Amino acid sequence: MKQKMGEVVTLSTLALALGMDAFSASLGIGVVPIRLRRIFYIGLIIGSFHIILPLLGIIAGRFVTDTFGAIASLIGGLLLIIAGSQMIVAFFQNKEEERSVPVGWKLMLFSLIVSLDSFSVGLTLGIYGAEILLVLLLFGGIAACLTWGGLLAGRKVGDWLGAYSEAFGGCVLLAFGLKLLFL
Repeated sequence: MKQKMGEVVTLSTLALALGMDAFSASLGIGVVPIRLRRIFYIGLIIGSFHIILPLLGIIAGRFVTDTFGAIASLIGGLLLIIAGSQMIVAFFQNKEEERSVPVGWKLMLFSLIVSLDSFSVGLTLGIYGAEILLVLLLFGGIAACLTWGGLLAGRKVGDWLGAYSEAFGGCVLLAFGLKLLFL
């Protein structure tokens, strides 16, 4: 039971870190006038991508583990470090983006971009044999909630918080990657 609770806490923390991209980008979109129905829809789409991409990563991770064995854990740790580092670098690049509400294929592309790092984390979790249903429920649910929160908060506070949340998420992924490599 204690081990199960530890897994839930760890996976929830990873899901929060991965969802920070969605939260950060949603804050920026939220400053544009947007209807509540659209906010709900965007959150569902991003949450869905945070289910599909980790699932594909887990499947690939299980294949890598079966095929490459011991080297797979090294690969998993390195992938988390890369994903976290990319989020931190994006924070320091601090590019000003044009903000609009994504629709159609732009929403799908936006969802893919903010969810892409969840593939590499899913790959790592597949290597370590994490419980698939728990991963997918936490990743999808937390990403959807963070997206909704970011869009709603963007309506109130503007975009001054967005970049910091992305940097925090990157630090969490980086820390988990280092933990996997050295502990």
